[in-house]
Amino acid sequence: MPGYGIKPAQEGTGLLPWAWAEERLVSSRDFWLASTSPDGEPHLMPVWAVWLAGALWFSSSNDSRKTRNLRAGPRCSLSTENPESPVVVQGIAEAVTDLSGRQQLLDAENAKYGTTYSIDSLDPASNTCFRVRRLKVIGLDTADFTGSPTRWTLSAWPAG
Repeated sequence: MPGYGIKPAQEGTGLLPWAWAEERLVSSRDFWLASTSPDGEPHLMPVWAVWLAGALWFSSSNDSRKTRNLRAGPRCSLSTENPESPVVVQGIAEAVTDLSGRQQLLDAENAKYGTTYSIDSLDPASNTCFRVRRLKVIGLDTADFTGSPTRWTLSAWPAG
């Protein structure tokens, strides 16, 4: 589309503050997770996720395609659910294996989704907890489609 692209900060008409992105990462109920199978086949699935300590956290069955893909190649993308003001996190999925980390995820999920799951639901024998550390985050607001696309990268993270 003519005029569309990521512009230098001084040229954008509506470059977005980090608080805008973080608000959407916190409030999005569902996320779309994109991963790649070992043979290169793309895979896209919805997941519940929570924004916690500067990363997106989620869990998945050990037998799921998502988990098998991320174990073979941890690079992935997660997007918030609203296509009119999406925030896309590109990063590396790390397995969270310690009890403290799994408990943090469980507490955050129960609070966000109104569930009462126990720590047994995140048993590492059947389920893997992931934390996706952000390498790049991209956001845009369709109200300023050509001026708002904003990219935050690892070399220039805002506080928070």
